[in-house]
Amino acid sequence: MKKLIDYVKKSGQTRLGFVLILLIIYWLKTLWAYYVDFNLDTQGFFQNFIAIINPLPVGILLLGLSLYIKNTKAFYSVAMTIYIVLFAWLFSNAVYYREFSDYISISTMMATSSVSAGLGEAALKLFRLWDIVYFLDFIAFGFLVYRKAFHWDKTPFHKKSSFAITAFSVLLFSINLFLAEIDRPELLTRGFSNTYIVRALGLPAFLGYNANQTYNAHRDRSGATASDLEPVKQYITEHYAQPNDNYFGIAKGRNVIYLHLESLQQFVIDYKLNVNGVEYEVTPFLNSLYHSSSTLAFSNFFNQVKAGKTSDAETMIETSLFGLNQGSFMVQYGGSNTQQAAPYILSQNGGYTSAVFHGNAASFWNRNNTYKQWGYNYFFDQSYFSEATAENSFQYGLNDKIMFADSIQYLEHLQQPFYTKFITVSNHYPYTTSLIGDEIGFPLANTDDETINGYFATANYLDASIKAFFDYLKATGLYENSVIVLYGDHYGISNSRNPDLAPLIGKDSQTWSDFDNAMMQRVPYMIVVPGMTNGGIFDTYGGEIDALPTLEHLLGIKSDNYLQVGQDLLSSQHSQIVALRTAGSFITPKYTSYEGKIYYTETGLEITNPDETTQKEIDAIKEATAAQLATSDAIQTGDLIRFFDNGLPALDSSQYNYIDSLAAEIALENKLGTQSTSLYSKNGNKSTIELFKAPNYLELHGSTTATSTPNTGTSSTSTSSNSQ
Repeated sequence: MKKLIDYVKKSGQTRLGFVLILLIIYWLKTLWAYYVDFNLDTQGFFQNFIAIINPLPVGILLLGLSLYIKNTKAFYSVAMTIYIVLFAWLFSNAVYYREFSDYISISTMMATSSVSAGLGEAALKLFRLWDIVYFLDFIAFGFLVYRKAFHWDKTPFHKKSSFAITAFSVLLFSINLFLAEIDRPELLTRGFSNTYIVRALGLPAFLGYNANQTYNAHRDRSGATASDLEPVKQYITEHYAQPNDNYFGIAKGRNVIYLHLESLQQFVIDYKLNVNGVEYEVTPFLNSLYHSSSTLAFSNFFNQVKAGKTSDAETMIETSLFGLNQGSFMVQYGGSNTQQAAPYILSQNGGYTSAVFHGNAASFWNRNNTYKQWGYNYFFDQSYFSEATAENSFQYGLNDKIMFADSIQYLEHLQQPFYTKFITVSNHYPYTTSLIGDEIGFPLANTDDETINGYFATANYLDASIKAFFDYLKATGLYENSVIVLYGDHYGISNSRNPDLAPLIGKDSQTWSDFDNAMMQRVPYMIVVPGMTNGGIFDTYGGEIDALPTLEHLLGIKSDNYLQVGQDLLSSQHSQIVALRTAGSFITPKYTSYEGKIYYTETGLEITNPDETTQKEIDAIKEATAAQLATSDAIQTGDLIRFFDNGLPALDSSQYNYIDSLAAEIALENKLGTQSTSLYSKNGNKSTIELFKAPNYLELHGSTTATSTPNTGTSSTSTSSNSQ
């Protein structure tokens, strides 16, 4: 043992040993920050293993640079400087995270006022007793220098050995990146979340990644001028669809409740899964809404997302502007661009209070920053809800019934009218991990694809969750004074799996085509207006880009005052051209262009030799879709709304803080006193939490059928079948 100690002491007195000591200390400090200060939401051995090793590659690379230096003083000075910079970046992020639940970005550092707003006078309050751990090595090093017990190695390190260490660090980083891509495919191209980047690659790598994003965004933004706004305004004016007099303003002043139906596709509406001769209605409650005279339902509503998936859908729903052709707008531009989104528009047109409820991490899709730019007053994320366990959650957040139940305590304190969005997650790929225990019961399909097999069960769970929330709205009286919008964000079954799905929906796998894939991009879109009797099912072709103008007109707000490229779905002037994000792809009542092929929409037949008239019509549609996408892209990448003056006051995102939101709600209630319009105040300062009831599958149906054997599916318009 003594020999080992002597060997360690001797090794530590060499230049390489000194660098290794700094590396090990930095590595240990980073792990301390990961598991004490940050919430990386690591799950399972693999993610924890990646998090444990990720400080090493960049640490070796940077600290190893000092080994190239021959001069003794210069070597130790450079090594310590690199270490101090790494430490400063780590510790500043640890402190910053305590206030903002995010990591320091280039934009944050450039916007010093916003940093000081959060960390200035209150900085000392962010320090914790355990922070002494971060400084123990400095104390020890100072003591050694003071006692002259520190040995300065004057022997230069071999250049070839230095290069070998650099090469090793690059190899190690490549392995780290490879493992990260296995855990989260398209990690760097799609962005997802700052937390994901840090968890996978570490804080220094996150800084480089964020710097590249910031540079690209700044490059696009800096090249734009106010003159670029003119063709955009002209496009908006020429393509504005006048509101339908029968519906304009019918929901004026009502609360707005958005229900995000994760991965739900239109084909499940009115669909029944046949199991051994018994039909199981997948979404009985949503079906009842779909056929209600109080609902404006759309049978040809398409998702228009690309790589940004859910974030693209949110961007379109909130702003009537498309996501990006590559990556996620919310990740790349959402936290910095000037935007005029629904929450802020309604705050200035009706005094709406806004909030989002979502049982996942706030940083996913950069929501915590984007929502501030959109004007959301509150964001209740995973940190506000029940602690995630294997029983109540899976990798994408809390299961829906738990999320809704936990949201009530915050919803009831919101001032009315409010604009809210509830983002569900249980019906999320892979559809095999979110339901356990007494929630298991709805039969699984019997195909060769487990993803398809589980999809109907999670969709049924989502349906039951939505019904429970509607029951709560009715029990509290919120229902009659609200408009509830339900939308599917994107496909749940990917195109590559559709041939396996085909027999369940009455199609032939062998003849399944790209046209069928295009039609599978339909998602539910329903607007429930309690008390309305002239609703119905509309066959208008439209998409997520059209949601905001449609809602605005129902609320009595003319959408032509804003830079929005969508059109009111209820307007007779709606073009019925659905532009898909992939260039040249579109869907209209007459023609569909998908994967480079053109089809007749009514029959699905491919058009191989169009006549002159047909070709002109197709070319005109292509030009229209290209113009819509180009206009949106100009606004988004050029940040053109900053030049736009429509009388709406400029939004100051620094005024939004999503920490201690419940306390802020209650403080506002107390300040308003008898003028408070929250449900809690209207209910005589009594909570409504007990009015939310969400029985599990076993309580609802009394038996389980999840292990049922071979089945087929049928589609029907009836909703009175044997619902399970």
